Amino acid sequence: MKRIMIIGSAGSGKSTLARKLEEITKIKAIHMDTLFWKKNWISVSQEELFQKVEKIIENDSWIIDGNYSKSLLIRFERADTIIFLDTPLWLCLYRVIKRRIVYANKHRPDMTKGCKEKLDWEFIKWIINYNLHKKKKIKKTIISYSDSKIIFIIKNNKDKEKILNIFNRNNNLKYI
Repeated sequence: MKRIMIIGSAGSGKSTLARKLEEITKIKAIHMDTLFWKKNWISVSQEELFQKVEKIIENDSWIIDGNYSKSLLIRFERADTIIFLDTPLWLCLYRVIKRRIVYANKHRPDMTKGCKEKLDWEFIKWIINYNLHKKKKIKKTIISYSDSKIIFIIKNNKDKEKILNIFNRNNNLKYI
């Protein structure tokens, strides 16, 4: 479990989990938002995003959180572990609203500097669409990798704690 991919809706807890796993495993967490967004919410080109992702996934170990569907397949192929946060829609929406309040006029630790936290109707629609439509397709894709990848599907905090314990135990093993 050295090439870890974390995906799920906005507000599902991807970045928080990535930071916790980084702390446990000492593997650097990379947030797709920092690869995609330049200062003032200017996006990079698809080609630039692919180049950044390809460079990262060449490494022996990484934790990458985020969606960005156009780069999902190359990350799926290289990852040895896929974590899908199957968080309920209402909780995702609550978290992004809370995040907007907590980080008002600031950028989040998992976001590019100069991208102050915002919340608009387009983003809310994206979260709703993801949860109602995209989630099923992504789950099917993840399941198609079940023979070759370690897959965790997290539905609640209890599941998340179990997975963190697995990583803790695995990280504390001594190899001879």
